[in-house]
Amino acid sequence: MQQERHNRYEKARILGARALQVSYGAPVLIETDQSEPILIAAEEYDAGVLPFTVNRGNK
Repeated sequence: MQQERHNRYEKARILGARALQVSYGAPVLIETDQSEPILIAAEEYDAGVLPFTVNRGNK
């Protein structure tokens, strides 16, 4: 899966949203030894498995 390029603000928003989901009990999408939701989200982001899309308003 080719990962879309995100700027730092988009990446921060994606990681924050995913970390919140994980902290509320969402299933983790990768095998990891991490226990902190933000670190799990970062590993998922790096693996390219997050189902988030960014709408920049481009037509």
